Amino acid sequence: MADAAPTRAWTREQRTVLAVACVSSFITPFMGSALNLAMPAIGRDFGLPAVALNWVVGAYLVAAAAFLLPAGRLGDVLGRKRVFLWGMGGHAAVAMLAGLASSGWALIAWRAAQGAVAALIFATAPAILTAAFPPTQRGRVLGLSTASVYLGLSAGPVLGGLLTHHLGWRSIFVLVAALSVGLVAAVLAAVPDEWRGDPVGLDLGGAGLYILAVSALIGGLSALREGAWGPWIVAAGAVLLVAFVWRERVARHPTLKLRLFANPAFAFSNLAALIHYSATFAVSFLLSLYLQSVRGLDARAAGLALLAQPILMAALSPTAGRLSDRIEPRVVASAGMALSVAALVTFALLGPASPAWLVGLGLVQLGVGFGLFSSPNTNAVLSAVPRADLGLGAAALGTARMVGQALSMALVALSFHGFLGHTSLAAADAGVLVTAMRAAFWLFAGLCVAGIAASLARSPIDRRDT
Repeated sequence: MADAAPTRAWTREQRTVLAVACVSSFITPFMGSALNLAMPAIGRDFGLPAVALNWVVGAYLVAAAAFLLPAGRLGDVLGRKRVFLWGMGGHAAVAMLAGLASSGWALIAWRAAQGAVAALIFATAPAILTAAFPPTQRGRVLGLSTASVYLGLSAGPVLGGLLTHHLGWRSIFVLVAALSVGLVAAVLAAVPDEWRGDPVGLDLGGAGLYILAVSALIGGLSALREGAWGPWIVAAGAVLLVAFVWRERVARHPTLKLRLFANPAFAFSNLAALIHYSATFAVSFLLSLYLQSVRGLDARAAGLALLAQPILMAALSPTAGRLSDRIEPRVVASAGMALSVAALVTFALLGPASPAWLVGLGLVQLGVGFGLFSSPNTNAVLSAVPRADLGLGAAALGTARMVGQALSMALVALSFHGFLGHTSLAAADAGVLVTAMRAAFWLFAGLCVAGIAASLARSPIDRRDT
């Protein structure tokens, strides 16, 4: 077992790797939440309808999820530092091109390209961070990296609003491009090491099949809100996914090593992540509707109220990460999921005249619960795979997160369709809207209870540096 060296013993390279991981973890959620504030301005500039405007976000999500697993495998084979640099350099270039987009559809296309190159970052940054530190410190540094994600979510609405108001929405892309270039320079200057597994080859056919399968699955789930063709796309994605799994069983150099799922810690940690994101991702969307459409708050006041959750996540993630270095991650993560269940039940009790403190209580419960869950669960996943497969481990977890996010929004769409039919949200009766939201929250609470069972079912992690 590696020695738990104190922070002052970290090398210059380790400190740089940690800083790069934290800034890269900040950039993508910052951009996503900042663009949410810029959507009205983008819609006005390009005359995009609401459905098309949703794909400014959706195209990024679909592409990132589809390319994550091949990107993780690419990093394990060719070198994670190299693939990270490709991703960050590509992210800078595509951000500038998106900022220069001359039409709404061009912006959507560049956002899809940005999601594809961002997958190179998502799949390699956690793997590089994990490889650079001993197992007894992984929870700590992963907690700091996770806190950066929530700082990005918190800062996005504030800085995004300021940038859009004073400099226009294109300035968001310029800022992200500048940060990306700075990270490339930092890695080239201060990180001499390379991390890779065995350079045994890539299964390009399997990677292509996976990209098509996940694109169809997540794109179809997103399209459930838009028309009857969504279920058919999901079905096609499921068939392609079955074909991918069959190919991986016989491929000489598989894109996904199915044997990793024979490890209960790896399998159940990914399942817990999938369930937790499925049960919690849509909460901000639902609460935003509740605060604005039911309680009459404006967008600015609703946004400020919802900041409590990501701020608590950012504050608690480093502590939760350190705890998972001393206590079994499944214990810490399961306690976090239990608090998420309590939050979802609290939200399910909301009515048109509920007191404001009830919303605040739920946000505190969810913020603490998510803070306790995220970094220990990441620690569990990355500690359950050999060093040669860290990229695959990070990619599998990222895919579980993004599929969970898409599934969460699809479940909300189904709930709203059942109670509201084809009535627009603007014209919906407040009482019926609350009923639809309550149904979704009760469904999410039940899902999260199942997630606790999955979280507790995983085996203890092996803290040896394998």
